[in-house]
Amino acid sequence: MIHSLTDDQKALVETAREVAEKKIKPVREKYDAEARFPWDIVEELRKAELMGVYFHPNYGGMGGGNMELVLLVEELSKVCGGIALCVAATALGVYPIILFGNPEQKKKYIPDLASGKKLAAFAITEPEAGSDATAMKTTAKKVGDHYVLNGTKVFISNGEVAETYTVFASTDPKRGPRGISCFIIEKGTPGFSFGKKEHKMGIRASATYELVFNDCKVPAANLLAKEGYGLFIAQATFDMSRPGVAAQALGIGEGALNETLAYTKVRKQFGQSVLSFQSSQHKVADMATKLEACRALLYSLARSMDVEVKAAVEASELSGKMVYEEWKKINKTRWTKYAAMAKLLCSDTASEVCNDAILLCGGIGYMSDFPVEKYLRDAKITQIYEGANAIQRNEIGAAITKELAGGHG
Repeated sequence: MIHSLTDDQKALVETAREVAEKKIKPVREKYDAEARFPWDIVEELRKAELMGVYFHPNYGGMGGGNMELVLLVEELSKVCGGIALCVAATALGVYPIILFGNPEQKKKYIPDLASGKKLAAFAITEPEAGSDATAMKTTAKKVGDHYVLNGTKVFISNGEVAETYTVFASTDPKRGPRGISCFIIEKGTPGFSFGKKEHKMGIRASATYELVFNDCKVPAANLLAKEGYGLFIAQATFDMSRPGVAAQALGIGEGALNETLAYTKVRKQFGQSVLSFQSSQHKVADMATKLEACRALLYSLARSMDVEVKAAVEASELSGKMVYEEWKKINKTRWTKYAAMAKLLCSDTASEVCNDAILLCGGIGYMSDFPVEKYLRDAKITQIYEGANAIQRNEIGAAITKELAGGHG
């Protein structure tokens, strides 16, 4: 399929593919088995200047947008979804700063993230606040020129390996959801520590940790936007980041299909290759068709969002206002519904494709020294994080209902 990529985007895909095949593929099994974060691969991504593809040049980035991030995450995920997450999780952590940061905050934090010198993480989930983020118990109390945070965050991707965290806490519990705010917190801040390291079914090369805040003093200057803006920040961030989850899922599905085709082409049964059986070809046809449909939706969404977001970023650099403020001036479409659709379709399809890949490969597909079982384990989380797929269906259904009532999607 022709997707009309620019020359720069084609070059990005080729570079990402080379890193994935030459650097990640030989070590993916080791990092998965050891559940160890791949710092050497992060260094390769830094050297290839891939960490900054979606950042503005004023901060050392390559000037791309969500489309470039999607292409990068998809290509890396074809080889290892867990290792690719170091890129996607950093994007999730930095998007609140890109969208809601003031000029000083952006100048202070974004350049090191664009260069890959530092990684970022996004912290909203709590033991009793998963899909219902508004139930969070973490508090932030204003004391002089600081906020004092207390609480615990769980299941945080890039956990202990990040240096910059965007953390959500309630500054006014009496206001419920409208009392939630977002803060930039640096690793090493007194009162900020790490708890349990999670041992996971999949994406085992990604560091997933508990974050603990015990009278953690955060400068008031690290508040993003203003008090009570937390849910706006979270929703706008998810609109931007869910295409990244979709790209991860798409890449995982493509990787599983590629491995399956290579194996079934040479595996013989009853005197002929497994792939030559009509039943196998029908299954492969369904897998490939669904993945191509996912790609069409995802690429269309990323391109369409970039038209608005990149214009807002440029306007923000001139005006000094938040990107989000400039985005609202030109925004004609709410992207929540479409971001949810992409995440939903790609992640459900990836899990289905990976499951079928194991069935097509037979017994070897179930073995841990053959890669397709890892693809299935990695795919499963894409149906869960950044909003479980039941939540995506809620978002889509609510948007359609609003449209029917005469509102905007």
